[in-house]
Amino acid sequence: MKIRVGFGQDTHKLVKGRPMMIGGVDVPYHLGCDGHSDADVLLHAICDAMLGAANMRDIGYHFPDKDMQYKDIDSKILLQKTKQLITEKGWKINNIDTTILLEHPAISPYIPEMKEIISFVLEIDIEDISIKAKTSEELGFIGREEGLSVYAIILLQQ
Repeated sequence: MKIRVGFGQDTHKLVKGRPMMIGGVDVPYHLGCDGHSDADVLLHAICDAMLGAANMRDIGYHFPDKDMQYKDIDSKILLQKTKQLITEKGWKINNIDTTILLEHPAISPYIPEMKEIISFVLEIDIEDISIKAKTSEELGFIGREEGLSVYAIILLQQ
């Protein structure tokens, strides 16, 4: 059996007038994520981790933000398409571990729903998905609520 680890990261600016999509959940808040798609940082980081582990470049290569077919697209679709890409190469997801860096709002109450959505889209056991949330203790662009970041790591097996 062959195994590979992949690392993904995504950052989005926080702005007024956009939804805050995280893990397929529209988290109620007065600021949202700016981006070409729905700007779901968690799903984008997971996509990058999957693609990295499979040695298939990154999310921007497969779903470029210059391509209008991806304008405002639901990132659950990108996640599903990414799963298809790695599956075609013979890879299967073993587990995913993520960390969301966000000063506000508290997203802990939304994590179970995020895990359910990701489990459904990727067709993996909910127990194979870890989502953690951290603040930056009011430091940097995250602490000033100018943006948020997500880190994801994944283990694939072939």
